[in-house]
Amino acid sequence: QVQLVESGGGLVQAGGSLRLSCAASGLTFGSYTMGWYRQAPGKQRELVATISSGSNTYYAGSVKGRFTISRDNAKNTVYLQMNSLKPEATAVYYCARGRGSGSYPFTPVYWGQGTQVTVSS
Repeated sequence: QVQLVESGGGLVQAGGSLRLSCAASGLTFGSYTMGWYRQAPGKQRELVATISSGSNTYYAGSVKGRFTISRDNAKNTVYLQMNSLKPEATAVYYCARGRGSGSYPFTPVYWGQGTQVTVSS
């Protein structure tokens, strides 16, 4: 049984930072690409970042330079460090396991339940 559980969301002020975590179980974590998506109210879920089994990364242009995705295979955990947060980053953030081992393109197969991030102005 594959399970992905996000944590670390919350309320932060614009310009602040937050680190999201995704703990995985029921899979050989190190063999798969992992990714972060986000979904704002009334908007499509969008890909934020991915990290391959070899730790190659991909970032959406809107977050590049401010967000950092990383993974710790020994802990079966993927992280999303978010710095210089803007109100536009307010969304539910979801962790996903990919179909393969490459960073991009990314095909999500399993999803976490999401964690809310709210950035106040």
